[in-house]
Amino acid sequence: MQSKAQQSTESVASIDYWQVIKNRYGVILLTFLLVFMTAAVITSVMPRKYESSSVVQVHPSMLAIAPTRGGTQTHSGTLMTRHYMENEFETITAAQTLMEAAAALDLPSRWDMELNDSVETLSQIVMANPIRGTDFIEITVRHANAEDAKDISKAITSAYIARRNRTELERAKKALEALDTELQRHGDVVNDKQKALTVLIQQYGIPYFDGRSRSPVGATEERMYQNAQQRLDQLEQTRDSLKIQIDKLVKTSAEEMIPTAAGLELPENQVSLLYQAFQETNRSIDSQGAQGLGINHPTILTLKKQASNLMRDAQSAVTSLKDVLTTRINLVERQVERMKETVLNKKDITVDLSMRQHEYNSAKEEYEQSRYLLREMKMQQQEQRVLLRMPRTPITLHELPKLARKPVFPNVTLNLVLGAGMGLIFGIGIAFLLEHLDTSVKSLEDVERYLQVPVLAVIPKDVGVLHKQSGMSPDAEAYRILRTNIEFNRKNPEDNSITVVSGGAGEGKSTTLVNLAYVCAQGGYTTLMVDADLRRPRLHTFFDINNSVGLTNYLTTDLALEDVILQTPVDNLYFLPSGILPADAAGILNSRRMSELLQDVKQRFDLVLVDSPPILGVSDAAVLASEVDLTMVVVQHRKLPRNMLLRVKQAVENVGGQVIGVVLNNVDVRSDSQYQYYTSYYTYYAPSAMDENAAPATSAPIAPASKPSGAERNAEKEDLY
Repeated sequence: MQSKAQQSTESVASIDYWQVIKNRYGVILLTFLLVFMTAAVITSVMPRKYESSSVVQVHPSMLAIAPTRGGTQTHSGTLMTRHYMENEFETITAAQTLMEAAAALDLPSRWDMELNDSVETLSQIVMANPIRGTDFIEITVRHANAEDAKDISKAITSAYIARRNRTELERAKKALEALDTELQRHGDVVNDKQKALTVLIQQYGIPYFDGRSRSPVGATEERMYQNAQQRLDQLEQTRDSLKIQIDKLVKTSAEEMIPTAAGLELPENQVSLLYQAFQETNRSIDSQGAQGLGINHPTILTLKKQASNLMRDAQSAVTSLKDVLTTRINLVERQVERMKETVLNKKDITVDLSMRQHEYNSAKEEYEQSRYLLREMKMQQQEQRVLLRMPRTPITLHELPKLARKPVFPNVTLNLVLGAGMGLIFGIGIAFLLEHLDTSVKSLEDVERYLQVPVLAVIPKDVGVLHKQSGMSPDAEAYRILRTNIEFNRKNPEDNSITVVSGGAGEGKSTTLVNLAYVCAQGGYTTLMVDADLRRPRLHTFFDINNSVGLTNYLTTDLALEDVILQTPVDNLYFLPSGILPADAAGILNSRRMSELLQDVKQRFDLVLVDSPPILGVSDAAVLASEVDLTMVVVQHRKLPRNMLLRVKQAVENVGGQVIGVVLNNVDVRSDSQYQYYTSYYTYYAPSAMDENAAPATSAPIAPASKPSGAERNAEKEDLY
């Protein structure tokens, strides 16, 4: 959440923005009116244009020919390419379409211009716009003549539909011609394939069946070759087995030969039986010995003799087994050799037959594929010829153009709204730009920040001369505040001579001085006004007094002070006119007699107010600022730049003067709401007529003999506060 300080800052910024708008409302209003009136004038002089539109639905190519069956496809709009509609927009606004429409309407004669010029004009007024989410196109024409807009839109639509129909027809005819050419070429290919297949059939004697062959050539030979190869493998296995058995007998010692031979798994193996009988006999001998028979017992001897005979027979059987195995190996070897010859022979025959079969099958497959494609192309040709005779609608017209009843351009309401909006935006922008570029004093804070002096009073705009108004005037309260602030801001009570200066002419310096003097006189101060503006004196005009005799006469002659000081119609208010204007005003003011004059009137009056010319224009004001006690600067609100006001202060301080404060004059409190806090109570607290004491008018020269006593002055201050 924002802190209170941030919210306060934003609130102040908003108030400042609104204040700028209030201050510059004249500029904003003027800019708004200028832009709005400009928009209104431009809208009124813009040519009126009428609009007429037709709506068509675009279909893709209705026929797409392929050389095989199924190649003819009827597409819907959802199958159109990404750039299909863009191509159609360009077709609608293409020069060829526009030229056909111009020729159909006879626009060259109708508009009295060349055909190319008519086409160029049409390209500027014809628009093709898509209708979002559909395959519809809106063909729109804008023209100054409503009838022409309708006719042109209709002609453009007709020309576009005609071009699209011609394009589709030409594309289909070209596709059909290409199909006929390809069909003829492919027929020749089929004939060539058929001839090649016939040659192979005659050469190899292979019968041809429509479709797949019932018994492929070489199938029997291939089976015979496979059987021979299997027989060869079996013989080689038998040979290898016999070799292994003989190797076992050869590599075995004499003691182990009989057990080894007995372990061979051969159908003719008698050694195994003899060896088993020998082992049984030995077990019987051991059994008889275990029963207690001796080695010379007849039974034992008989068994031993029987075992010896069995061993001899086994040895003889081993020798016979070797011979049998050798004979069988030789036989198997011969069988293997013969079978290898048979396998090689069968293999050559099979390879030759397989090559023939492969060549035959390839030729047959090519022929059958070519014949199938030829049949499909013939069917496609027939279908295409039928489709060409059928009506096709690549463009569907959904809405005919209508005669416009009112113009669509310019949009008066929109233009005026935009003009008002732009005028308001430009006005506010110019107001803020001027505010940014304006470096004049706009607030009390500006004065105190740049001049480092207090603001003594804020004087509202259009304040008149108080002594000529009714005592009920609320404007006097601003000068009473000024009087009070002067009293409290002067450090020395004896500093009672004050010159009123300004940076330039017309800032209300003289009016401020007169009204301040009037208020001070009402408060009981004996006040003297000295018109030291020897360039353009104005104080005498406020009281209708002749200024032929005054300050310059006193400074240049031996006149007495009583002879040049006049009493005004207001009690306690005295006036020293300027006198005859001299040639060297600065020289006269910068004299000892002028210093003596100021010292003298300071002793005679409670307050001496000296009017001076603008300080930035001439040197007179600087001379007066150096002679008096205090200097009060009158600043007109929003007039001089801040750097000029700073120069005013520096001009006073450079001659040794002391700036007591600034009077912010001519403030428009109605537009600058921040000043209403300073002026809103003027009316409420304004004194009534019963509190004002009017003195009889007199213009006789008079001056008080001496300054009032301290007790009298204190009493006057009590009346003031």
